[in-house]
Amino acid sequence: MTAHLDTDIAIGGLFEEENSAEIVNARISADANPRLAEVMAVLTRHLHAAIKEIEPTHEEWFKAIEFLTQTGQMCTDWRQEYILLSDVLGATMLVDAINHRRPKGATPNTILGPFYVANAPHYENGANICLDGKGEPTLVSGRVLDTTGRPIAGATLDIWQTNDDGFYDVQQKGVQPDYNLRGLFTTDADGYYAFRTVKPRHYPIPADGPVGKLLGDLGRHPNRAAHLHFIVTANGYDQVITHIFTPDCQYLHEDTVFGVKKELIAEFTTESDPAVAERYDLSVPFLAVNWDFVLTPL
Repeated sequence: MTAHLDTDIAIGGLFEEENSAEIVNARISADANPRLAEVMAVLTRHLHAAIKEIEPTHEEWFKAIEFLTQTGQMCTDWRQEYILLSDVLGATMLVDAINHRRPKGATPNTILGPFYVANAPHYENGANICLDGKGEPTLVSGRVLDTTGRPIAGATLDIWQTNDDGFYDVQQKGVQPDYNLRGLFTTDADGYYAFRTVKPRHYPIPADGPVGKLLGDLGRHPNRAAHLHFIVTANGYDQVITHIFTPDCQYLHEDTVFGVKKELIAEFTTESDPAVAERYDLSVPFLAVNWDFVLTPL
């Protein structure tokens, strides 16, 4: 009986603290999907290493399970609490960085965020996407280029942002007009685009759930730096999902989801050119942002 028990231990058949991860990973079948097997083996090694370093009590481990359970229960059709958790831990930005290593000069990616809505209205260049009339009028214009500086005609820009109260339209159904501060635009033959909006402002991510409580318990604020969202798409080019940020936001250097990159901080200038104001039906003075997007070929 003793010899049989020793054999089981030698081949990792019985659980031991010292080599716990190896014992668990030895149960993965050779017939398992190779990528799944690789991912689960790595996750198991790091999970067991973390548990051994932390040495949680049973009560602490149950608290962790409760947190994950509550995070799942908070998810709805329009709110993904697990995305928020991934965001505030910096995991979303890290995965994005690994998957979008682009050449110098190309527009970098940032996170999509939980409030993207497909099928926004398509507007002519120069149209106003602010439907509630709140905020500081801003003209955003520029070009979509390739990495050699050539304009990309027919590129699509999908744009969205919060209103001046710090909410997306889907957070205030019946309060904001549908598709407020959302729009699709297409570049002209010179790669040019333009639209009217309002200066973005900082806002908190939804903090009424378990992720918000976790931030509070860690002494972290829930605020995102002021930004506009963009998805820029063109045939034959790598799609860009990104933001542009205001340079004067108080949360620029401590964005709660780590989404700010120095290459994405824009300049907002005060403009009084009457010809430009007339062309875009703006009153002077108004804010203006000139911003080019640079796409890499597939």
